[in-house]
Amino acid sequence: MNDAAPGAQALAEAVREHMYARDHTAQALGITVEAIGPGFARCRMVVRQDMVNGHATCHGGVTFTLADAAFAYACNACNRATVAQGAQISFVAPAYLGEVLIASARERSRSGRIGIYDGEVVKDDGTVVALFRGTSYETRAAVLAADRGAEA
Repeated sequence: MNDAAPGAQALAEAVREHMYARDHTAQALGITVEAIGPGFARCRMVVRQDMVNGHATCHGGVTFTLADAAFAYACNACNRATVAQGAQISFVAPAYLGEVLIASARERSRSGRIGIYDGEVVKDDGTVVALFRGTSYETRAAVLAADRGAEA
């Protein structure tokens, strides 16, 4: 998955646990964060009936939300409270009821407080559903306080 130092990997995992406990949108959609490391995250979701649109495919907004979740965890994994400044998605193929979607995001560039992340959403058979690019903005806060127990 990544070559992060053990301390950096442990910090990323602590950030994931802290954020996910408060991420009611991901929980409601059944999104799980199955992998995380500095500048990287991978999320998974099963397309449910309530996610299917009038064309019997996964709603684009739900696909975007999955990609955005991977982006959020990737850009916060180093314990720098970071928000989306902008994002774009290109839908490549449809997803259908019952299919498993996997979104991954990886840091491509960081300059000052701005980061660029590339991501994709694929089916569990590897078929690309969407390509995603997000721009992040780092606030001056930490996700976790120094003791990793208090909110920033």
